[in-house]
Amino acid sequence: MFLLMHPSSTGERWDARLWGALTVLCAVIFLDALDVSMVGVALPSIQSDLGMTTSALQWVVSGYVLGYGGLLLLGGRTADLLGRRRVFLIALGVFAIASLLGGIVEDGTLLIVARFIKGISAAFTAPAALSIITTTFAEGPARNRALSIFTACGASGFSLGLVLSGLLTEVGWRWTFLMPVPVALIALAAGYRLLPRHSGEGRAAGGYDLLGAALITFSMLLLVFGVVEAPEAGWTSPRTIASLAAAVVLLIAFVVTERRVRHPLVRLGILRSAPLIRANLGLVILFGSYIGFQFVAMQYFQNLLHWSALETALAFLPAGLIVALTSTKMGGLADRFGTQRLIAVGAVALAGGYGIFLGVDANPSLGLLILPGMTLLGIAFGLSFPSLNIQATNGVADEEQGLASGLLNTSGQVGGAIVLAVVTAVMTSGDSGDPIVGIRSAIVVSMVLAVVGLLVALTGVRARRPAESPQVESDKVLETV
Repeated sequence: MFLLMHPSSTGERWDARLWGALTVLCAVIFLDALDVSMVGVALPSIQSDLGMTTSALQWVVSGYVLGYGGLLLLGGRTADLLGRRRVFLIALGVFAIASLLGGIVEDGTLLIVARFIKGISAAFTAPAALSIITTTFAEGPARNRALSIFTACGASGFSLGLVLSGLLTEVGWRWTFLMPVPVALIALAAGYRLLPRHSGEGRAAGGYDLLGAALITFSMLLLVFGVVEAPEAGWTSPRTIASLAAAVVLLIAFVVTERRVRHPLVRLGILRSAPLIRANLGLVILFGSYIGFQFVAMQYFQNLLHWSALETALAFLPAGLIVALTSTKMGGLADRFGTQRLIAVGAVALAGGYGIFLGVDANPSLGLLILPGMTLLGIAFGLSFPSLNIQATNGVADEEQGLASGLLNTSGQVGGAIVLAVVTAVMTSGDSGDPIVGIRSAIVVSMVLAVVGLLVALTGVRARRPAESPQVESDKVLETV
């Protein structure tokens, strides 16, 4: 049996079993992230083959976001309460089935249903995987190293999803759904044998807050639904206002409930940790601004420049390669410089990358615009994404690691949905007759967010005493929770 204090989890050398478990978790987070971005390039082919309307087509993307963002908090806490390994394996099996269904359906509605189910499964696998890592590896250098590898796979899956989608779409869009199936099944079999069985797992918090779970789940579902529908229905439409108002009412009811129940789904005291709050805000900005930029770039490359799916995918390749090559080194850098400094430098690179793309025109320069812009965005993701994950989980008790992971992932998904809706509204507003104006205006939104992210990061940058280590710093965080 694999226990929390496995010797290799605290030492410099990890044995084959520990590496195997980490590989399984990395493979699944790679698939989860891949699914967020991989379908984008395939959308025109899906629409043509299944005869879907434009409004229905957006739900191929939004259905996944709705399931993922709406149930992440529930997924994270369920992993704490029912067992991380059990929840992870069951959700992974559902993911494989839904992927297969998405690849063979002949009806657009069934495709959307398959995407929604995949989003739900990812809402359980992602926080469960992250909390398995944080409860298996001791806080400090060992955990930072594991998290940097884990988040590198997640960031690489998201960044390279577009490239892989372009290649697979050239063969047939169904392969973007079928490709994850064998990988998920192999990971499921390996995970059953290799994933740790922690002592006491599945007995956290002593009870299950069913009312709180229902309130926060429906609140997040209504919030994401209202936001993704707003650009088409209108921000002032009765449907949008009703959805967002209901989400706020349910969220208030959730907070009131959590303050009164004996075993809350979300212990509100966890939100007293300033590093955790900054990490969540940072991921809202990082993921949200990039999702918005990615949507704008797709429109620019494919609709304005008339690039093929493969050409569009290759434009994002520099960012993906940089993330893949650098993110695994972030654990050591976090030990040396602290996560907040890395996040601040990443925010500078993020703003710089968006700033370069403000120069878009009808004849973009590969060497002066696309390559340097994508390079800076890759550096930003490589620095920030692992650091945000490390910061969000340091100093959090083992029985609440799933909760912390769910909070962080929810921030990213909900932030992505909100910013994408805003960017879409900005890009399509007005009637200047020049699409470049709308594209530049939408990129400004992402750039402004990156600057806000820098300001948030700078509030946490403090000179570290030479005698203090990252472990001491994280212990101080724990004392404030």
